[in-house]
Amino acid sequence: MYLIVDSGSTKTDWFAINEKGSVLFSTQTLGLNPQVLSSAILTERIINNYDLFQNRKEVKKLFFYGAGCGIESTTARIKKVFEEIFINSSFNIKEDTYAAVYASAAIGVPSIVCILGTGSNCSYFDGSEVQQYITSLGYILMDEASGNFYGKQLIRGYYFNEMPKYLADLFENEYDLSANTIKENLYRKENPNTYLARFAKFMIIHREDPYMQNMIFEGLRRFIKHQLFQFENAKDVPIHFVGSISYFLQDEVKSILKEFELTLGTLVKRPIDQLVQYHVSLLEKEHS
Repeated sequence: MYLIVDSGSTKTDWFAINEKGSVLFSTQTLGLNPQVLSSAILTERIINNYDLFQNRKEVKKLFFYGAGCGIESTTARIKKVFEEIFINSSFNIKEDTYAAVYASAAIGVPSIVCILGTGSNCSYFDGSEVQQYITSLGYILMDEASGNFYGKQLIRGYYFNEMPKYLADLFENEYDLSANTIKENLYRKENPNTYLARFAKFMIIHREDPYMQNMIFEGLRRFIKHQLFQFENAKDVPIHFVGSISYFLQDEVKSILKEFELTLGTLVKRPIDQLVQYHVSLLEKEHS
């Protein structure tokens, strides 16, 4: 049994396939970001899933693409967690940008692949290899135009009295915005980035409002200037987007790319289906 896993900070999609590429089962757990979660929490989120726990000894290979796996220390930590659970398996652990590339880009065609979900990232695909120009420093310093970025902007706008009153009234009716609750979730609980990203739903629902439009486009402009324009040929290749934020804000994404004379490639909300097909095709080549 092979496990194909795509993990963000909010959720993790798991697909089990056999050697012929047939799907045995699929399931979902909470996110498994080793940058913001302890080994104990990572372990708990996996073993509490019935399908994964029941089949843990049957897994021979695990392909894991995860947020927070861009540096050696976090990759080593989640690998140790996997080794204690999937005791008969080998492991291939890569950053989630690779999953985005395999799910959206065409082999042999240079492109730029962006993730806009709970977090954000960007990489260059030369047609065969993935190149990372910017090392992500996580949700506090980076992640522009992501769910957690917009969540921060909404909370700041509310507390600094910049948000129009009619929106502020709706916002406080929708969420518990007490200072104690916010600080508890940001500074004492796990997954502060996921907590922040929950607020982005409010922005998406009210995205036609001028205040929200300004916030959306400011975040997208910052992402383009700081991420996309790291690549000298950004205007010469298609730009793919993966993740819920880019999917639900696709009109704004299309508009901002046009503003910067950039070419839109594909928009993928959930990469796991294409990722599974990528691995099935590799298996078919292996056994042909």
